[in-house]
Amino acid sequence: MNPPSLIGMVHLLPLPGSPRFNGKTDQVLERATADAMALEEAGFGGLMVENFGDDPFYPDNVPPVTIAGITAAVKAVQAAVSIPVGVNVLRNDAIAALGIAAVTDAAYIRVNVLTGTMFTDQGTIEGKAAQVVRERLRLCANTLILADVLVKHASPPQGLKIEQAGLDTWERGGADALIVSGHGTGAEPNLEHAIRLRKAVPEAHILIGSGATPSNLALLARAANGAIVGTSLKVDGRATGPVDASRSSAMVKAAAKVGWV
Repeated sequence: MNPPSLIGMVHLLPLPGSPRFNGKTDQVLERATADAMALEEAGFGGLMVENFGDDPFYPDNVPPVTIAGITAAVKAVQAAVSIPVGVNVLRNDAIAALGIAAVTDAAYIRVNVLTGTMFTDQGTIEGKAAQVVRERLRLCANTLILADVLVKHASPPQGLKIEQAGLDTWERGGADALIVSGHGTGAEPNLEHAIRLRKAVPEAHILIGSGATPSNLALLARAANGAIVGTSLKVDGRATGPVDASRSSAMVKAAAKVGWV
């Protein structure tokens, strides 16, 4: 089973326990459900809920209050829409994401570093594929693992090529789909990297993880099976803003032209 080809991001406002939380959990849930409904109405096939507003992020284990906040948001979004919903716990708490998925029956999780090592603004992050895949089997066997390859906001060890990173993540890490992105949030992905990843792992389901726009979707579709889209769907193209209905509709129209919806 593959994830939806066009997944819209539900970027959560700062949650309880994070530095910029405004003390109003209701506002977090209201924005999340409004964004989710706008994306479903535009024609997106799935959603991804992420604690985007919680920076600076923990490298791996987030506190219980964050898990509780994301769980509440996922449940609120699921109650508002009928399309599949997934979860990403930033920066790289895949075990928490699986726990949330087990409670909410989320369709998929995103894991920024499933295998290997990446050097990030949170420090060195090491993948825990052995633990993640076993915990998935124990808690929620039907939840898909969507794993980044050379994730954004990070640098790989010297000499590591995307071909080897992709093969390790797919063949040895147990990923159900691979994600390729640009250097940061909203940054256009490296098309050459995507094409090289496709050649190295031809059987993999590949998603674009940042920087997809209506104007570049046809090029990206040469190497990818779909995209996770956030920044370009927001008012004024700002990742922290609410979903813009016209931008979202334009993305769906472009995706339809390449067979993604």
